[in-house]
Amino acid sequence: MIKLKPIKRSRALIQFSREHHFGLLLIWKIREGLRFGIDPQRIAEYVNFFFKNYLEEHFKEEEELLFAHLDKNNELRKIAEEEHKILRDLAGQINFYPENTFLLTEFGDKLEKHIRFEERQLFNELQNTLDESALNIITEKMEVSHLNKKEDDWKDAFWVKNKF
Repeated sequence: MIKLKPIKRSRALIQFSREHHFGLLLIWKIREGLRFGIDPQRIAEYVNFFFKNYLEEHFKEEEELLFAHLDKNNELRKIAEEEHKILRDLAGQINFYPENTFLLTEFGDKLEKHIRFEERQLFNELQNTLDESALNIITEKMEVSHLNKKEDDWKDAFWVKNKF
């Protein structure tokens, strides 16, 4: 088994990576709920809550604070923006068809692929190409925007065995 060496993340990108951790937890929760045979509507309600309260803002911050530093024709930027669009569309479909387990699975799979792409490729590109001034501006804006971030206070822990 190949062991991946941890990536030294720029301070400007640390908060984005932390948020990716919570995105990965969302994926795990979806998969656990489906594995336990939980009513997909309950899972969909949480996905909608999480998307509206966390992911949408995360995508917006990435697009405005990170992607904007890359040329509009940059291949990594184009991939990331397209994946955001796909994930937004899937979230909308889940909202409209909350009983559809395929959509929940697809959303989890696409979100995981997207997070891995950003962490392994896009963020490395940004770290290696942005100057210190740009990184400092991103850091400052992220610190200000995250002063009053709310906690995930969802009460229906469907992903925990013996909680349902």
